[in-house]
Amino acid sequence: MDLLQAGADRAVIALWLGHESVETTQIYLDATLSMKEQALAKTSPPHSRPGRYKPGDKLLDFLNSL
Repeated sequence: MDLLQAGADRAVIALWLGHESVETTQIYLDATLSMKEQALAKTSPPHSRPGRYKPGDKLLDFLNSL
């Protein structure tokens, strides 16, 4: 993960780890929470308010009742 976050290419990481293919390496390259948040921040619809979704009490009550 450190190599990936530092910008190393997945194919290079696969070679360094001695993997035959990038697909084998992929199972070790799970994105961290901060990486996911950064990716989501880049996909915000235009003219929308930034921030996290906060469900209302009615929705939370429904989910808690399940």
